[in-house]
Amino acid sequence: MLAIIAGVVVVFVVMPAALLGVAVLAVSSGLLAPLGGCQRGTATNGPSGTDSGVTQVGDDEWNSEQLTNAQTITGVVQQRTLPKRAAVLAISTAIVESRLENVHYGDRDSLGLFQQRPSMGWGSPEEVTNPVYATGKFLDHLVELDGWHDMAPGVAQQKVQASAFPDRYAPQEQPAEALTARFWNGPDNPLPAPTSRDSAQHASTGPTAGCPEQGASSSNIALDPAKIPPGFQLPADPQQRAAVEFALSKLGAPYVWGAKGPDEFDCSGLMQAAWAHAGVPISAGTYGQKDDGRAVASLAAVQPGDLLLIPGSLGSPSNPGHVGMYAGHGVIVNAYDSSTGVILERLDAWADQIVTIRRVAEPATPAMGRAEK
Repeated sequence: MLAIIAGVVVVFVVMPAALLGVAVLAVSSGLLAPLGGCQRGTATNGPSGTDSGVTQVGDDEWNSEQLTNAQTITGVVQQRTLPKRAAVLAISTAIVESRLENVHYGDRDSLGLFQQRPSMGWGSPEEVTNPVYATGKFLDHLVELDGWHDMAPGVAQQKVQASAFPDRYAPQEQPAEALTARFWNGPDNPLPAPTSRDSAQHASTGPTAGCPEQGASSSNIALDPAKIPPGFQLPADPQQRAAVEFALSKLGAPYVWGAKGPDEFDCSGLMQAAWAHAGVPISAGTYGQKDDGRAVASLAAVQPGDLLLIPGSLGSPSNPGHVGMYAGHGVIVNAYDSSTGVILERLDAWADQIVTIRRVAEPATPAMGRAEK
């Protein structure tokens, strides 16, 4: 297997290496921050299989899956440069329809966050249970409504959903506003210019469907072809080895936001699939993965298989939007973006961006940190 992996041609980041001496991380409220300084399906529980708990946002409590789905909806809205109001309407609809859980059941053939029906032309069962696709389809119908952004609470949602219970949407706008505020990054967007139905459909079903750049590294970087480092060896611990080997086997696979395999992934989907291959369940999105396992205090202690989280293009230090896996020997496996796919990057290039390191499974035998050769 190593011979196969070593022959894979991948791409490395070429940029000045950060000084590791200033990349020591401090633990604060379960997160790590640099001193001086990337949805989705049903989320699983943490590595131990126990309830990962809830988080209060505004007046309501939400579990990791619900928060991940709210983050995904907000991200899709931002990628489409729609106003915050669109995120509030979409999230409030998902609260009513599924309690923000990506359910695979419903009335008749209704499925997913928005309980969209394949028989009514919303998409295939696989599509409507993909939170990115489902959000995009909701937004397609929303922006076709004249004056959707100025409608009274609950009205726009009802026009999209045609629910038998139209009064349920308005009361959920307040919790939806709190969730939107938690995950929105930057200023509000202006209203877009009106588009035709054909244009809206093309925007959601064409080559850039959903939000393909979500979670990508935050800067434009030069990429050069390179191979896995000479002398690379997989970790000795069986679980770390299985996770890293799986991630490396996907080098060159396409990046699709919200995908979890088997042949295409987004950043958190690749992490989840790799650790599932090792028999360790972790959360489905970066919101949950930032709390999976335990915190690692510094880059000096990082081990193969550890999750490295950075803000990315739409995240923040407290809500990182991108994740990669440390593979050992100073490199990271990263599902980068839709134009690049799954690649290797240098750990040094990530050092000043990392906001938390998570070890989702402890090695059965002592392992060396990042200095291993």
